[in-house]
Amino acid sequence: MSNKLIILGADHGGFLLKNEIREYLKQNGYTVEDLGTNSADSVNYANIAAEVSHEVAARGATGILVCGTGIGMSIAANKVKGIRAAVCSEYFSAKYTRLHNDANILCLGARVLGSGLALELVDVFLNTEFEGGRHVERIACISKIEDEEHIG
Repeated sequence: MSNKLIILGADHGGFLLKNEIREYLKQNGYTVEDLGTNSADSVNYANIAAEVSHEVAARGATGILVCGTGIGMSIAANKVKGIRAAVCSEYFSAKYTRLHNDANILCLGARVLGSGLALELVDVFLNTEFEGGRHVERIACISKIEDEEHIG
Protein backbone atom coordinates (compact mmCIF):
# COMPACT_ATOMS: atom_id res chain seq x y z
CA MET A 1 0.00 0.00 0.00
CA SER A 2 3.02 2.33 -0.17
CA ASN A 3 2.56 5.62 -2.04
CA LYS A 4 -0.98 5.71 -0.69
CA LEU A 5 -1.79 8.95 1.06
CA ILE A 6 -1.78 8.71 4.85
CA ILE A 7 -3.14 11.68 6.80
CA LEU A 8 -1.94 11.99 10.38
CA GLY A 9 -3.19 13.93 13.35
CA ALA A 10 -2.67 13.94 17.10
CA ASP A 11 -3.42 15.94 20.19
CA HIS A 12 -0.82 16.96 22.77
CA GLY A 13 -0.92 13.47 24.32
CA GLY A 14 -0.11 11.77 21.04
CA PHE A 15 2.14 14.15 19.14
CA LEU A 16 5.41 12.35 19.94
CA LEU A 17 4.09 8.96 18.79
CA LYS A 18 2.51 10.62 15.73
CA ASN A 19 5.90 12.08 14.82
CA GLU A 20 7.49 8.64 15.15
CA ILE A 21 4.78 7.11 12.97
CA ARG A 22 5.24 9.89 10.39
CA GLU A 23 8.95 9.20 10.05
CA TYR A 24 8.36 5.44 9.90
CA LEU A 25 5.80 5.86 7.11
CA LYS A 26 8.05 8.17 5.11
CA GLN A 27 10.95 5.70 5.43
CA ASN A 28 8.63 3.02 4.05
CA GLY A 29 7.56 4.96 0.97
CA TYR A 30 4.20 6.36 2.05
CA THR A 31 3.01 9.83 1.14
CA VAL A 32 2.24 11.51 4.46
CA GLU A 33 0.37 14.68 5.38
CA ASP A 34 0.68 15.69 9.02
CA LEU A 35 -2.14 17.95 10.23
CA GLY A 36 -0.62 18.42 13.69
CA THR A 37 -0.40 19.13 16.52
CA ASN A 38 3.32 19.41 17.02
CA SER A 39 3.82 20.27 20.65
CA ALA A 40 2.80 19.38 24.18
CA ASP A 41 0.58 22.47 24.33
CA SER A 42 -2.98 21.44 25.07
CA VAL A 43 -5.32 21.24 22.07
CA ASN A 44 -8.83 19.93 21.54
CA TYR A 45 -8.55 16.42 20.12
CA ALA A 46 -12.01 16.68 18.52
CA ASN A 47 -10.85 19.50 16.24
CA ILE A 48 -7.85 17.49 15.05
CA ALA A 49 -10.00 14.38 14.52
CA ALA A 50 -12.53 16.38 12.51
CA GLU A 51 -9.88 17.94 10.29
CA VAL A 52 -8.20 14.61 9.55
CA SER A 53 -11.54 12.84 9.05
CA HIS A 54 -12.86 15.41 6.59
CA GLU A 55 -9.64 15.09 4.56
CA VAL A 56 -9.77 11.28 4.62
CA ALA A 57 -13.41 11.25 3.52
CA ALA A 58 -12.95 13.87 0.80
CA ARG A 59 -9.76 12.40 -0.66
CA GLY A 60 -10.25 8.65 -0.21
CA ALA A 61 -7.14 8.57 1.94
CA THR A 62 -6.27 6.58 5.03
CA GLY A 63 -5.89 8.29 8.39
CA ILE A 64 -4.07 7.68 11.63
CA LEU A 65 -5.06 9.60 14.76
CA VAL A 66 -3.22 9.51 18.08
CA CYS A 67 -4.30 10.76 21.48
CA GLY A 68 -3.75 9.47 25.01
CA THR A 69 -6.01 6.41 24.63
CA GLY A 70 -7.24 6.64 21.03
CA ILE A 71 -10.81 6.59 22.28
CA GLY A 72 -11.58 10.31 22.09
CA MET A 73 -10.16 10.52 18.59
CA SER A 74 -12.22 7.54 17.43
CA ILE A 75 -15.45 8.93 18.87
CA ALA A 76 -14.92 12.31 17.21
CA ALA A 77 -13.73 10.86 13.89
CA ASN A 78 -16.77 8.60 13.59
CA LYS A 79 -19.06 11.65 13.61
CA VAL A 80 -17.85 12.51 10.09
CA LYS A 81 -19.83 10.96 7.24
CA GLY A 82 -17.87 8.26 5.45
CA ILE A 83 -15.47 7.57 8.30
CA ARG A 84 -15.01 4.20 9.91
CA ALA A 85 -12.43 4.83 12.63
CA ALA A 86 -11.27 2.11 15.01
CA VAL A 87 -9.17 2.35 18.13
CA CYS A 88 -6.85 -0.65 18.25
CA SER A 89 -4.34 -1.81 20.80
CA GLU A 90 -3.56 -5.31 19.54
CA TYR A 91 -2.88 -7.10 16.26
CA PHE A 92 -6.16 -8.99 15.78
CA SER A 93 -8.36 -5.89 16.00
CA ALA A 94 -6.07 -3.86 13.72
CA LYS A 95 -6.22 -6.61 11.11
CA TYR A 96 -9.92 -7.37 11.29
CA THR A 97 -11.10 -3.78 11.37
CA ARG A 98 -9.64 -3.52 7.85
CA LEU A 99 -10.57 -7.03 6.72
CA HIS A 100 -14.22 -6.93 7.82
CA ASN A 101 -15.07 -3.26 8.54
CA ASP A 102 -13.04 -1.51 5.82
CA ALA A 103 -11.93 1.00 8.47
CA ASN A 104 -10.26 4.06 6.99
CA ILE A 105 -8.80 5.58 10.16
CA LEU A 106 -6.66 3.84 12.77
CA CYS A 107 -6.78 5.43 16.22
CA LEU A 108 -3.97 4.74 18.67
CA GLY A 109 -3.35 5.56 22.32
CA ALA A 110 0.11 6.92 23.00
CA ARG A 111 -0.33 6.44 26.74
CA VAL A 112 -1.33 2.78 26.42
CA LEU A 113 0.96 1.53 23.63
CA GLY A 114 4.68 1.35 23.23
CA SER A 115 6.04 2.65 19.96
CA GLY A 116 7.09 -0.81 18.76
CA LEU A 117 3.58 -2.19 19.09
CA ALA A 118 2.08 0.99 17.62
CA LEU A 119 4.24 0.61 14.49
CA GLU A 120 3.22 -3.06 14.18
CA LEU A 121 -0.44 -2.00 14.34
CA VAL A 122 0.18 0.63 11.67
CA ASP A 123 1.77 -2.03 9.45
CA VAL A 124 -1.03 -4.55 9.77
CA PHE A 125 -3.71 -1.87 9.33
CA LEU A 126 -2.11 -0.46 6.18
CA ASN A 127 -1.25 -3.84 4.68
CA THR A 128 -4.60 -5.58 5.18
CA GLU A 129 -7.10 -5.24 2.36
CA PHE A 130 -10.87 -5.22 2.83
CA GLU A 131 -12.20 -8.75 2.31
CA GLY A 132 -15.43 -7.66 0.62
CA GLY A 133 -17.99 -10.43 0.15
CA ARG A 134 -20.61 -10.55 2.87
CA HIS A 135 -19.01 -7.53 4.53
CA VAL A 136 -19.97 -5.19 1.67
CA GLU A 137 -23.64 -5.43 2.67
CA ARG A 138 -22.73 -4.73 6.29
CA ILE A 139 -20.77 -1.62 5.36
CA ALA A 140 -23.74 -0.51 3.24
CA CYS A 141 -25.97 -0.88 6.33
CA ILE A 142 -23.62 1.36 8.30
CA SER A 143 -23.71 3.93 5.49
CA LYS A 144 -27.52 3.80 5.44
CA ILE A 145 -27.66 4.50 9.19
CA GLU A 146 -25.22 7.34 8.68
CA ASP A 147 -27.33 8.81 5.87
CA GLU A 148 -30.49 8.63 7.98
CA GLU A 149 -28.77 10.42 10.86
CA HIS A 150 -27.64 13.26 8.57
CA ILE A 151 -31.07 13.95 7.06
CA GLY A 152 -32.44 16.21 9.81
